Amino acid sequence: MGQNDLMGTAEDFADQFLRVTKQYLPHVARLCLISTFLEDGIRMWFQWGEQRDYIDTTWSCGYLLASSFVLLNLLGQLTGCILVLSRNFVQYACFGLFGIIALQTIAYSILWDLKFLMRNLALGGGLLLLLAESRSEGKSMFAGVPTMRESSPKQYMQLGGRVLLVLMFMTLLHFDASFFSILQNIVGTALMILVAIGFKTKLAALTLVVWLFAINVYFNAFWTIPVYKPMHDFLKYDFFQTMSVIGGLLLVVALGPGGVSMDEKKKEW
Repeated sequence: MGQNDLMGTAEDFADQFLRVTKQYLPHVARLCLISTFLEDGIRMWFQWGEQRDYIDTTWSCGYLLASSFVLLNLLGQLTGCILVLSRNFVQYACFGLFGIIALQTIAYSILWDLKFLMRNLALGGGLLLLLAESRSEGKSMFAGVPTMRESSPKQYMQLGGRVLLVLMFMTLLHFDASFFSILQNIVGTALMILVAIGFKTKLAALTLVVWLFAINVYFNAFWTIPVYKPMHDFLKYDFFQTMSVIGGLLLVVALGPGGVSMDEKKKEW
């Protein structure tokens, strides 16, 4: 069996997977995508005192302002999640969650931590894809199925979303000399580039979903660490952030790459 045959078989599998799952794939994608906001909103409730004291100590802003920050995070994230999952005011929910990402980036000094900054940008990419999906749903009878004529802003949202999702994988690259790490970096980088330029997009995104999920379960198994240990919270945070990017990739699988992509240009040729 030649390389083209293998690629064709893999693409057929991806298409078959999409046909079987198209009714509920967008719902699973949305749930995964907002999971980090859901987890963080719940964390704000259970760690209210710790989060308030951290903000007060870091910014010397006083008890009242620090408490307001935690309350805004809690209500902003949980309300946004409920609206996204219920399919009500999705665009406003996305803008609200963009605001939360920007607020946390400044408040927790994420701006100066490249790894966390790239992950936050990747989260923003997922929200851009969610915005694009909500625009297509407004013009389509079927939830999660885009119409044939796509508006220009939506196309560029999908392009921006794909490119920003790639940043997540850059934080997962391992710079050591072991064979497995080198192989993982090469395969991962190749798939990232395919998703970013929109070539064989659904197959590349689906492969990345499987690969990223396996890495996430293996490296971020927070349930194996006792709750009282700080590592439990770190791994949990990483786990749900990665699940959000998986949600973004599942939206790419469900929606397709959009007009600004190699896959769409091939159709014109």
